[in-house]
Amino acid sequence: ISKQETREKGWVRVAISLERRGGVRVRPHRDRNRSSSRCSSSPSSWPGRKEGKGSGGDQAMAAPLEFLEAQGSTRPELAEWYAALADLYQRKLWHQLTLKLDQFLALAVVQAGDALIQLYTHFISDFESKINLLKFAHFAVVVSRQYSDKDAGISYLEGVISKLHDTKESRVEEPILYVKMQIASFLLEKGNQKECKKLVDEGKTTLDSMDDVDPSVHSTYYWLCSQYHKVCQDYSEFYKNALLYLAYTTVESLSEPFKQNLAFDLSLAALLGDNIYNFGELLAHPIIHSLVGTPVEWIYHILQAFNSGNLASYQELCKVHAAALSAQPALVQKERELLEKINILCLMEIIFSRASQDRTIPLSTIAEQTRLSVEDVEYLLMKSLSAHLIEGIIDGVDGTVHVSWAQPRVLGIDQVKSLRDRLDTWVGKVHTTLLSVEAETPDLVAS
Repeated sequence: ISKQETREKGWVRVAISLERRGGVRVRPHRDRNRSSSRCSSSPSSWPGRKEGKGSGGDQAMAAPLEFLEAQGSTRPELAEWYAALADLYQRKLWHQLTLKLDQFLALAVVQAGDALIQLYTHFISDFESKINLLKFAHFAVVVSRQYSDKDAGISYLEGVISKLHDTKESRVEEPILYVKMQIASFLLEKGNQKECKKLVDEGKTTLDSMDDVDPSVHSTYYWLCSQYHKVCQDYSEFYKNALLYLAYTTVESLSEPFKQNLAFDLSLAALLGDNIYNFGELLAHPIIHSLVGTPVEWIYHILQAFNSGNLASYQELCKVHAAALSAQPALVQKERELLEKINILCLMEIIFSRASQDRTIPLSTIAEQTRLSVEDVEYLLMKSLSAHLIEGIIDGVDGTVHVSWAQPRVLGIDQVKSLRDRLDTWVGKVHTTLLSVEAETPDLVAS
């Protein structure tokens, strides 16, 4: 065996001639002097920092790593976070880095000042094209909220949209829509409702044209819609869109103050909204329980009174919480409409509590429970018929109303128990009928 050493560009090539096989095998070995400069580092050195000049890729990564090191020194309480980000970045683990950034941006301590703006400028922008585009849009929206000037935030997001367009990805419309909804939010905060509405309408068209849309995109769209209608004081539309927002959002991801404010706004909208006569969906949602134990718990109990059509309970609550009710101008202005609404719900409860074969109800019975005159009951019935809450015939001669259909409702626990009891009664009647048929026609049954 003969050996020949040649040194080229810092590499050692060892050529080994194998006389038996007549072949040549070449094994590259990195120059020890060069490799030691890459591997040597003290335990206290910053993760990912390179010694010496390194390659072109190493030089490109140097600036972001130096930024993270400087931030870790400036803010010792976040040093471990910055070190973890630097480590993942240096190892080019983009997915893991995305997850770590998601957690980091959610920290309350980094929300103050322009820390996130600096993080984007000096770090995230270096690898933004290498991560999931929707996650990139999420990060960009979080960063944009740190701009005190809304116009600056809008300009920043428009630049993000331009970058997303340049990627030419097939599903780029999804992150772009997410970013556009934040721009619309800034416009709404500036009072530019016209341009906000334009983006909302465009967003609806885009959303309807896409399949398999990420829940976060649905969530941000419906949240913006709810806030737009809140500004316009359209209670019914706010109620509908806010519930859709909650359908795409986990309650656990919301802060307690946010949940309380949203639950209160939803409760007000349910009471004040036109053609909202079903509170079961809201009362069944976990967010409503965030009102319990707070100074505004009274509105939760009023909702329950409305949902059950309990007029006496509503009037008692109005007396007990008169001061709190007076502090809500919208409730004061619509006091008459609220009384009409609970009377209609009282009527719905009367209908629901009766068996299907017992739906011819005397007007005097309705008048007694709603505390109205018979003439007012007739008006109440006409209002319910025109709102398509019920279908039936009013008999003015006999003083009755026959209800053939009532609008389906989201039932509460007590209402479900009542329905169960009625089903048990029905099953019993069916069984009795079966026994009767068997007794009257034994030969037919036997055959």
